[in-house]
Amino acid sequence: MLKRILAIAAGVFLGTVLSLGAARMAAAWGFWPNRDLEKSSGYVREVLKLVNENYVEAGEASLPKLTQAALRGIVGSLDPHSEYMDAREYKALTEEISSEFGGIGVQVELRNGSIVVIAPIAGTPGARAGVLRGDQIVRIEGAKIEKPSIDDVVGRLRGKPGTKVTLSFFRPSTKKEFTVTLVREKIKVESVRAVHLLPGGIGYVQLTQFSEHTGEEFINALNKLNDQGMNALIIDLRDNPGGLLDAAVEVAEPFFKKGELIVYTQGRRREDRDEYRASAPEPPLDIPVAVLINAGTASAAEIVSGALKDTHRAVIVGERSFGKGSVQTIIDLRNGEGMRLTTARYYTPSGITLHEHGVVPDVEVVMSQADDQNVRLQHSRDDVSDPADFKERFDIDAAPDRQLAAAEAVLRAALLLGANPPAAPASPAKP
Repeated sequence: MLKRILAIAAGVFLGTVLSLGAARMAAAWGFWPNRDLEKSSGYVREVLKLVNENYVEAGEASLPKLTQAALRGIVGSLDPHSEYMDAREYKALTEEISSEFGGIGVQVELRNGSIVVIAPIAGTPGARAGVLRGDQIVRIEGAKIEKPSIDDVVGRLRGKPGTKVTLSFFRPSTKKEFTVTLVREKIKVESVRAVHLLPGGIGYVQLTQFSEHTGEEFINALNKLNDQGMNALIIDLRDNPGGLLDAAVEVAEPFFKKGELIVYTQGRRREDRDEYRASAPEPPLDIPVAVLINAGTASAAEIVSGALKDTHRAVIVGERSFGKGSVQTIIDLRNGEGMRLTTARYYTPSGITLHEHGVVPDVEVVMSQADDQNVRLQHSRDDVSDPADFKERFDIDAAPDRQLAAAEAVLRAALLLGANPPAAPASPAKP
């Protein structure tokens, strides 16, 4: 039985993958009230039959179409993260989990009736074109998006690498619309990037999301920085929308002793509790750590920042995170279709839920929307590192990264004191 735990702001999810057969067995064992189920399903069958036989457009009222519409309505009415997926949509989900698909490299969500960019993926066509967090997709191939569906839009954005798609965006900060033509690429998400040493031996690692290989990539990054003489570390989780919970646990694990609790999930029943503990035998990394977060830090990224803050392993710098702490179970249905269903909440080791609350930074550094977008653009464009080139390319001066500067200052102070950051009073566990 395949198991996936996911956490994404826009349909980022936490989940156990079940089969429809397993669900039927649960019903057979009496977990569901069969009389109510039979009564309700019988009523639905009556309505489906009435619509199928009497709706004026027969083609629009076929039983397969009505069944899919009913499933979408049943699951989608529960919360923004529960969803029925047809075979195409479910295939796209599996591609997203593997971090490899054909598209333009922007992560989106449905917010107040608009398709809004959560964050462009670094190094992709969307990021290179200057698409920013908060931009709204209003037209695809010149056609205005009416009654937007996140799955429909994502399906139209993805496609065979090398093909083109023309998009129109509305940018709320400037109240202007702009149009770009992007060439789709094979998007293999680079989840751990920009690994380098800052002055004073402070390591820097940016995590763009949490995918299947993030844990391994993060360990490789730590080993690389250790070889270069790292004595403190900054983990940049800004605009990280989440991903696999297992990957989040793997990223947090180097800072915990074997057996220590990193995160747990709790479902509707008392027994529906799953704990995720450090399993690596190596002693925890015992250096000062700072984690950068902002409003685009969500779900799996909040698991890491929340666990490190809750256990005083790191000082958190920046702005309050998104606040997505629900768990979705991914369920295989018939004919390649699937469903994700909210089944639990996740909690930090001390029992704090971040759902709709987010992680509150220890050191708050609020940046304007313009500076936030400017800094994110700088970090996403490794090919434009010179300030003069940046101004020529984007017609704006490179803004100072005040959040990064604050994290560096905290860590330098900790190194001078020979201790961990002052905002994290308890020292990490020592071997």
